[in-house]
Amino acid sequence: MPKIPIMNYTIDFAQLTQYANLELVAKQVVEGFITGIHKSPLHGFSVEFAEHRQYNTGEPTKHIDWKLYAKTDKLFVKRFEEETNLRCQIIIDHSSSMYFPLQERYSLATPNKIFYAIYAAAVLIQILKSQRDAVGLSVFSNTLELHTRARGGDLHLKMLYRELEKILQPISKETRRNSMVTDTLHRIAEQIHKRSMVVIFSDMFESQAHTDELMLALRHLRHNKHDVLLFHTYDKKFEYDFAYDNRLYRFMDMETDTEVKLHSNYIREYYQTAIGEYFHELHVKCGQYQIDLIPVNIRCGLEQILIPYLLKRKP
Repeated sequence: MPKIPIMNYTIDFAQLTQYANLELVAKQVVEGFITGIHKSPLHGFSVEFAEHRQYNTGEPTKHIDWKLYAKTDKLFVKRFEEETNLRCQIIIDHSSSMYFPLQERYSLATPNKIFYAIYAAAVLIQILKSQRDAVGLSVFSNTLELHTRARGGDLHLKMLYRELEKILQPISKETRRNSMVTDTLHRIAEQIHKRSMVVIFSDMFESQAHTDELMLALRHLRHNKHDVLLFHTYDKKFEYDFAYDNRLYRFMDMETDTEVKLHSNYIREYYQTAIGEYFHELHVKCGQYQIDLIPVNIRCGLEQILIPYLLKRKP
């Protein structure tokens, strides 16, 4: 992936959290980000007005510039750059492990993994809307909870936002869900009939014994000619660096409720070695299957989602 000069992409998350509506937050993020890339090497990704041309009788009227008509009494059509007919299927892992880290309140400044994935998906939907592309949504845990076909249109997109907002509700212990990444990806691959960009948000915490099966499921998507962008969503501080204080902890598996008491310092080196090897294995195998794997630290903002996405669809 080409290096991008550091630009002023910083988004004021504290200010954005004043909005209760997910769609409004997504609009604010996209507008702020696009303002930045218009002055950067990423210029040209959004649907940008290029010029006018005379309207021809019989053409659709939706692109007529009515303001210009009021001034000139002539019909002109807006032409746009980078118009595409992309179809995008966003897939979100809704297993209980995605609710780590547990805390009383979440915000864009202090998210857990599912909170981050939901807002990242909402922002991508807003980008796709601005480019008049079709978008579908799939949500899975131990079952396929939701699967919508890729469509455009305001009603469809508002429905997607409503479904995302439902996931933001707190999860109780009684409704905890295991993940079935492998089986679900096979099912989704069978249901996406037209070539699409497939964007996946998952912590990929399947057991290492199932890594090969997981890669086959991702390969299934590639076999159907889809472009696959996997955002490996994790909390680097605790799930990779294991930055716990030097004391005894009670660790619990969020999907099985299995508990174990361990002193953090006694297992830190072993854990870091094991998780490092697993992350490396995912990276290597995704590279072999031409799957774009993007590690996403939930503590580092939404820019790490937007830049790889825009680079992926650059002609």
